Amino acid sequence: MPHAKTRIGLLGGTFDPPHLGHLAAARAAQQQLGLDEVRLVVANDPWQKSDSREISAAGTRLKMTQELVKNMSGLVADDCEILRGGKTFTADTVEEMHAKFPNSQIFLIVGADTAARIHTWNRPEIVLALSTLVVVNRGSSTVNLPEIPHARVEHVHMEPVNISSSELRDKVRSGVSIAEFTNNAISQVIVDEHLYTVAS
Repeated sequence: MPHAKTRIGLLGGTFDPPHLGHLAAARAAQQQLGLDEVRLVVANDPWQKSDSREISAAGTRLKMTQELVKNMSGLVADDCEILRGGKTFTADTVEEMHAKFPNSQIFLIVGADTAARIHTWNRPEIVLALSTLVVVNRGSSTVNLPEIPHARVEHVHMEPVNISSSELRDKVRSGVSIAEFTNNAISQVIVDEHLYTVAS
């Protein structure tokens, strides 16, 4: 009997800052699809965002993501996009993961809103050829995606976590506690590095 392929999930993001919604999405995909590992891939230069606002330093965002998944079985903070440098393209990351883990099946975990915009990505045909697209739907509804030729698509459901990174940045800027939306270690990094103190 051939050895079963390792099932690796990739959850990419800016993680500026990471929060419990990211963790919930990773856990939902891990549990519902039986993934051996979920790698939270920290973008180096998220090209669809970096032109419109200031992004925190990649090393700082990696440190916070490491704190988010610390002691979480099967969850890993991944720095491959930071080490690669330059603008971050998911197609490059999926290709790199295939080379690094040749006996693996890659699952790309995205929110429904992101999946609906996949045609705007760099080389989306490579992404879809080399990975299974995992669409995370919040609550009980399933978002209907546009027709994506040749795509392998799985749907995962999670309980809604009503927070976003932009809302957390606004709360920090306003002096409002974010304790219920992230963990103490991440909050401490934000304080120590004086993050989100001015509008970006």
